[in-house]
Amino acid sequence: MFESVALDISRIMLVSWEGLNGTAPWLITSFTAAGVIRSILNPGVLQRSLGNPHPSSILKAVASGLLLPVCSCGVIPLGISLYYSGAYIGPTLAFMTSTPITNPAALMLGFGFFGPKLTLLYVVCGLALSVLIGFAGNALAGPELCLESGEPAPEAPNTASYPTPLMARIMGGISWGFSELGPMVSKYVCIGMILMGAIAVLVPQSFIRSSLGNPSMISLAGVAVLGSLMYVCAVGHIPFIAMLVASGAAPGVAVTFLMAGVATNLPELLSIYKLIGRRTAVLYFTMVTSGALISGVLVNLTLMPGFVPFMDMEANMRSLRLSKYLSLAPSNVTRAVCSAFVIVMALRRLLGTAARFARSVRQ
Repeated sequence: MFESVALDISRIMLVSWEGLNGTAPWLITSFTAAGVIRSILNPGVLQRSLGNPHPSSILKAVASGLLLPVCSCGVIPLGISLYYSGAYIGPTLAFMTSTPITNPAALMLGFGFFGPKLTLLYVVCGLALSVLIGFAGNALAGPELCLESGEPAPEAPNTASYPTPLMARIMGGISWGFSELGPMVSKYVCIGMILMGAIAVLVPQSFIRSSLGNPSMISLAGVAVLGSLMYVCAVGHIPFIAMLVASGAAPGVAVTFLMAGVATNLPELLSIYKLIGRRTAVLYFTMVTSGALISGVLVNLTLMPGFVPFMDMEANMRSLRLSKYLSLAPSNVTRAVCSAFVIVMALRRLLGTAARFARSVRQ
């Protein structure tokens, strides 16, 4: 029994490490980008663009995420940085939804593996979901609708104190990205990766395969929930999902799994829960899963019966080549170094929390 438990734990840690390897380069890139954006972005411009409940702010947020090649984990620092810089919760959630769904590398692969019709439906459903989540966020949010006067993230230095030269402000912003935002987000990403690894190891693979191949409403609901909890890299999973569709799975299954999996995952939900609020995390999870389910049903009704899978090897290879130019593809060594860096930032935050707790107990 103990050997079985030890084996499961080792497998969970291995799967978690592999998942972190896939996201860590995006996280490091996003910490850098968030710091740069925060150091040079005029708070007044952000307030006028995204710091209001108007529909135009949601549309701007969706449009700004259209062509960023960022995954659902990499978008966490960017979204959190926007929110703590003064953006309303609606535009923040719309940005965090649309950015990974409309990843240009994923869309390029989608055209090659799914064909233009199914890919177009996926994009339309993804953009509609992003807009709806933005409106729902503004309408249903409580006190977390916005931070008063765009106050900075916890423990973050005030950007007004940065030296005047542009390069000095940029370096100060990057320093904040890795000294404050990085540890804050990395802690929840690492915890979420471990929980996600446990799901991947403990949930039978046969159940996952049977669920992905079943077009029933109950199965689609299970796929939506499962995809929302797993880390799904659209670039890595599109060929796998395309093979399922070519083997007879309903096209709606592909849309449901990709939308739910790409739009969110456990690390992202945990980060939203801890850094923004429980109401926002529940709203986001509910909207993503229900939106992915409805999209899958609509795609099945639109394309079935008579759906013919799109399998063009020449188009597939062309899409693979193009996607490499649009996606971040670091070496294994780089991935490992980035993962180690994220773990160090997470441990720094956890140790700081433990030290504060120990001091409070002694007092």
